[in-house]
Amino acid sequence: MTPRDTSHFSRSYRSLGFFLLTLLLMVVFGFALSKGAVPLSIIAIFDGSASSLETTVFNHLRAPRVVLSGIVGASLAVSGAVLQGLFRNPLADPGLIGVSGGAALGAVAMIVFGSSLALPETITPYSMPMAAILGAMVVTLFLYSFSAYYGQFSVVTVLLAGIAINALSTVGIGVFQYLSDDAQLRTLVFWMMGSFGRANWITVLPSAVVMLVGIVILILHSRQLDRLQLGEAEAFYLGVKVNRLKRVIILVSAVCVGAGVALSGIIGFVGLVVPHLVRLTLGVSHSILLFGSALVGASLMISADLVSRIAIIPAELPVGLVTSALGAPFFLWLIARARD
Repeated sequence: MTPRDTSHFSRSYRSLGFFLLTLLLMVVFGFALSKGAVPLSIIAIFDGSASSLETTVFNHLRAPRVVLSGIVGASLAVSGAVLQGLFRNPLADPGLIGVSGGAALGAVAMIVFGSSLALPETITPYSMPMAAILGAMVVTLFLYSFSAYYGQFSVVTVLLAGIAINALSTVGIGVFQYLSDDAQLRTLVFWMMGSFGRANWITVLPSAVVMLVGIVILILHSRQLDRLQLGEAEAFYLGVKVNRLKRVIILVSAVCVGAGVALSGIIGFVGLVVPHLVRLTLGVSHSILLFGSALVGASLMISADLVSRIAIIPAELPVGLVTSALGAPFFLWLIARARD
């Protein structure tokens, strides 16, 4: 087979892969809309023959929840992929390196003290996402500066700094839990384990726009991320504005993670597992990796939320438990594979 034939085969394989991933997402999306404590017929919903109860469940509960889970999954997966590229560290992940913890700390602070801030009613629904985004951004900037100054992005430096940041975030969250009343405490405990149960169109739509715009911006920088893998000096000589690229990735990934954490709580391992799955199947080029991660992340999160909804009907499992149950064994496999 000639190099040209090989290249054509590779492009055909990737095109087929993207087609199958898109088809999988559509199937999972439709299945998640129809299954739950109240089974729904999507055909009946759209042709108007569904009952008023089914229509209400679909419009106000099921649809915003499935849409939110898909967008959050895509957002976390793409953010994990770009952070791995930025730090040149395959173990970087919004949860492992403390970004999710920082976002959670900001959101928890708003849950506990938001009522005492006397915010205008027009801002109140969006106060928690804004606080979470700010927390994620502060943590990401600190982690980048710290690891660049002391460890040149080594795996050990990034992970140890992430452990320290997570520990500090846990302390701060514990303090806020201690200061919260009973109602706030119940909200905090369930929210911290991850849940899409509070999804509604008022908060889902603007947050979805923010996360989708962030995903598009990150995908548009995929070629520059590829060049950055050669080293900062080499990327600079290839025309990459390295410092600008770093700022964009840090800012946009923090916004994506913060918005997702604010609406769904702490959901681990998606940003770690999904990019590796895509690398193993479609390749390492970021132009492929980021788009594939968005599709796989959305499918994985919708599936995890579906499992959390139907596993113990009428109760629900926190979706963070489902993703951790899937991600932890995969993380152990990565460690074992790295030592071979």
